[in-house]
Amino acid sequence: MFQTMKLNIQQKSAAEFARGVAIVVAVPGAGKTLTMTHRIANLVKTHSIDPESILGLTFTRNAAHAMRDKLKPVLEDVAQRVTLSTIHSFCHSLLRNEGRVFEVVSGREQVKLIKQIMKQLKVKNLPSGMILQELNLAKNNLILPPEFKELYATDKTMQKIVLVYEAYEQEKKRRMLLDFNDLLTESYLLLKNKKQVRERCQEAWQHILVDEFQDTNPAQMEILKLLTEHVNGNGSSFWVCGDDWQSIYGFTGATVGNILNFQKMYPGSKQFILDTNYRSTPQILSYCQNLIDHNTKKIHKVLSTSNAEGEDVTILTGSDEEDEALQITQEVQQLIESGSYRHKDIAVLYRNNAQSRVIEEVFSQNQLPYHIENGTNFYQRPEISVLLDYLRVINDPKSEEADDALRNVINIPNRYIGRKFMAELEQHAEHNSKHLYEALCSMQIDVPYVRKNVKELIKFLNPLMKDTADRSPSELIEILREGLEYDSFIAEDDIPAPDDSKIANINQLQLAASRYKDVRSFLNHTETFREEIACNKNGVKLMTIHKAKGLEFPVVFLIGMIDGILPNKQGDIDEERRIAFVGLSRAMKLLYLTYSHTSLSRQAKRSPFIEEMLKTAEGEPQFNL
Repeated sequence: MFQTMKLNIQQKSAAEFARGVAIVVAVPGAGKTLTMTHRIANLVKTHSIDPESILGLTFTRNAAHAMRDKLKPVLEDVAQRVTLSTIHSFCHSLLRNEGRVFEVVSGREQVKLIKQIMKQLKVKNLPSGMILQELNLAKNNLILPPEFKELYATDKTMQKIVLVYEAYEQEKKRRMLLDFNDLLTESYLLLKNKKQVRERCQEAWQHILVDEFQDTNPAQMEILKLLTEHVNGNGSSFWVCGDDWQSIYGFTGATVGNILNFQKMYPGSKQFILDTNYRSTPQILSYCQNLIDHNTKKIHKVLSTSNAEGEDVTILTGSDEEDEALQITQEVQQLIESGSYRHKDIAVLYRNNAQSRVIEEVFSQNQLPYHIENGTNFYQRPEISVLLDYLRVINDPKSEEADDALRNVINIPNRYIGRKFMAELEQHAEHNSKHLYEALCSMQIDVPYVRKNVKELIKFLNPLMKDTADRSPSELIEILREGLEYDSFIAEDDIPAPDDSKIANINQLQLAASRYKDVRSFLNHTETFREEIACNKNGVKLMTIHKAKGLEFPVVFLIGMIDGILPNKQGDIDEERRIAFVGLSRAMKLLYLTYSHTSLSRQAKRSPFIEEMLKTAEGEPQFNL
């Protein structure tokens, strides 16, 4: 039999499961990837299963690559013969192999297509982003236009969206396009309606494994059901692994119900619980358990660990966000000075990206190196840098700094100014020894619509330049937001959502600007974020809780524990609790919870989650050591 000596009893049982249907419910740090890797190896080496008949599905390319890297030392060259893929990539290949010809449309091109259709249909006063979200949600639930129309027969707003949905599908078909959700719906319809295709897939993939199963949506679940309807009784297997406590992608259409109801969907299936955590101290796990115990719908598990006792969880309180950030900074400095931790051992986690601004500022002021994982420095984020460039033009239009800034923003929002016009402007400025904005004001423009747009820009900016000394930077930002209709522009919606991440970022920018009396001093402040401090890969890690999922750090600061932020006032309370749980469970040795008494200059209330962590719903700690 394949050697599984490194696995504990529960892991070993789950890894040695050979045929039939099984669900592995694994708490954070329980070694589920190790278990899944060993199961694949066990199928090949112990049960002589053909590697080509094994299909491992996960949700990101990085996870699929990481799985293969861990499989290589166990199976060596044979590892390449096992198919490891994201669900979307699998569906893409399935459709291609069945002769479908298409291109994938996504991102801005998808939004652009939706807006074109809205304009053609004269659908107004509905945000394009909201419409796209509704269409994605419908497809994730396998609700196609006819069902959508019937479902919302009495809703006038949704009937407008139905018109867009129908036209969107027709236009994609005409152009031979599929979006990412189409990969799922088209694969589902193909497998459901074409028995030969379904049986061919079932024959090809005798053993299917799914990682991060809690992140599946209804469409993905239906595809998996079709692929595995043959499993019981013929020597094949369907094995899924996940954790309902870490289901945090409801906003993308994922449903925790798939993992909660798995055994109802597959009667007689085997369930394995991996409840031993190898990552965290008992003190950290106690807070995790106490919090998640307050969720109503969950698979019962009791966290256990053989790790040594650690330090108590620390709760830090600040008078405002700056004071909170300063206390975090001081704690980090003490940890580094103690010699026990390096900067890269420490992570600062937050609910939304806008929360990084204050931390970045205080870290920079104190020369504390940091790195924003998969992100950018606050003042370099596109929606922020545009407003800063407008301030540079307003502050000193007769400067090289303003020249560079004007090049960046002259077409934001879109004024239909092309390269030809910019070349003419540059030539006019050079010929007359003027800076770009001066040249723009004096240049003769032949194209009527460009002349009109430039005239409106000058009419808007000139008074601000004259009154710069009398207006605070925060006030100027507010005028820019209103005059440029900037919130709508960056949100790509007619009606920006109040919790839009980009809107939250510029709210933070305005708050930062409110602390400065003049534009020059504020701009100087934004330029103090030196690259060697702000983009140091060996620095303290700054990231959202969602980006931290799957990672672990010796020290974690979970910041902004304020009612309305975590839990988010727009979110489902159970999912918000799971998001907090994921943040807590990234910590290995030390965990800090921080909050402030004011947020965005308003009174703030401490997150109710802190009270829940300090005691269980029954009032007694429930924790196994």
